[in-house]
Amino acid sequence: MEIKVLGPGCPKCEQTVKLVKEAVSETGVDANIEKVTDIMEIAGYGIFGTPAVVIDGDVKIVGKIPKKEDIKTWISK
Repeated sequence: MEIKVLGPGCPKCEQTVKLVKEAVSETGVDANIEKVTDIMEIAGYGIFGTPAVVIDGDVKIVGKIPKKEDIKTWISK
């Protein structure tokens, strides 16, 4: 599983990365987590608000910090 957290490195983006890592650890899912800070790459996803979470190419949330429970639901499918 490929998980990307998109954001320039703001506190909300850092919190999102932390939550994604915790959710992956707690569920035991085999996932590669990548933090994407390049604005052009982020825009390539059609995203103009951060933080955002993309799982296997599917945009899950944009512009707000996700709940850990939501992340677990997304990665358990």
